[in-house]
Amino acid sequence: MKTTSDIKFLRQPEIREIQEKKLQDLLVYLDSNSPYYQKIFKKNGIDINRIRHLEDLTIVPLTSKDDLQQYNDEFLCVPKSSVIEYTSTSGTLGAPVTISLTEKDLQRLAYNEFKSFACAGGLPEDIFQLMLTLDRQFMAGMAYYSGIRKLGAGIIRVGPGVPSLQWETILRLKPTVLVAVPSFILKLIQYAAEHSIDPATSSVKKAICIGENIRQTDFSFNVLGKKITESWNLKLFSTYASTEMQTAFTECEAGRGGHHQPDLVVVELLNEQGQAVQNGEAGEVTITTLGVEGMPLLRYKTGDLCIAHEESCSCGRHTMRLSPVIGRKKQMIKFKGTTLFAPALFDLLAGMEDIRDFAAEVFSNEIGTDEVLLHLLPVKNSGESDHRIRAYLQAKLRVTPQIRYVTAEEMQALQFPGNGRKPVKFIDRRNLAVG
Repeated sequence: MKTTSDIKFLRQPEIREIQEKKLQDLLVYLDSNSPYYQKIFKKNGIDINRIRHLEDLTIVPLTSKDDLQQYNDEFLCVPKSSVIEYTSTSGTLGAPVTISLTEKDLQRLAYNEFKSFACAGGLPEDIFQLMLTLDRQFMAGMAYYSGIRKLGAGIIRVGPGVPSLQWETILRLKPTVLVAVPSFILKLIQYAAEHSIDPATSSVKKAICIGENIRQTDFSFNVLGKKITESWNLKLFSTYASTEMQTAFTECEAGRGGHHQPDLVVVELLNEQGQAVQNGEAGEVTITTLGVEGMPLLRYKTGDLCIAHEESCSCGRHTMRLSPVIGRKKQMIKFKGTTLFAPALFDLLAGMEDIRDFAAEVFSNEIGTDEVLLHLLPVKNSGESDHRIRAYLQAKLRVTPQIRYVTAEEMQALQFPGNGRKPVKFIDRRNLAVG
């Protein structure tokens, strides 16, 4: 059996061999320790010994976010005395879910981000400035911190927001890499322009972009990616991850999709009927975690729609790569005969020169169809600006959503309700009872 330290550079048959051995170990572990999956195996008459190959996973029912929310404690495979860290999902698309980690899981998380940052060209001599929270049960912040430590690089924990503090720290401590939400990098660029700071002369050479798309499905930059790189000559790296999978997909220098870490997770892309999609088709990312001790997941539907790319990468890796997230199933909008996904809407709004920031609210009208209300922070609140904004939306969408102009304070309250840990730009009120 090959070791997994260089698994991304192995050929697909060797990668598959490693995955199938780890999958069999996982099934034995779940059958012995997981109250939830013990129940699933028994209810469906599943003999885990029949699952020898990745294709055999199809005999196992899918696990949904609703299952994880409803039976959260039943997914725990260890005594609570073995839990070292309690994390939770952000609750962006529903109630937060607790994910409990053991010491082994924390070490796996550090390994995951170490491999991710190395994939993005991270080096021990780099200094990473973390522009995100490390508290509020946020797994990602902890993962980045522990992964950078394993890489041996320097870390500056500044936290989210406050462009003035970020720039003061950049100029004083001279980091080489930023880890940030890309729309916040735009705010850094805006602050620099207003305070006679030239980003090009700074020490920062690259940014690990989290939480938002910077590319289109053909891997060219979207509007957000273009705006950043046109104003600041940064090398941008896209990432995709979730708390539940405890694993990240990170781009290499080629910028052609997030590389799969096959020793950490099995990936399926499924259609609405739960069947594997054809090559080149978008499907729901469905994951099976490998090597997780506390709360492993089997065939968990993330709700994210992506395209898989199986061809070898120019970087020499032979692992599958995931496209940017096309959309989330729960964020699909049916608006006046037009189907929209939030990432496409956000890209359109990011291209509007007349607005500084935005949030999109979706709700049901009296006949049960979707309505869209855009909360916009304008550069200048004037009739001319309003006319340009409405004409732009009409031209791009063919329909015009409702518009509400807000102040910077109102936008902050919308995007960070209850002092949330990351900006909420999609507000879905369709599931709220109308009374």
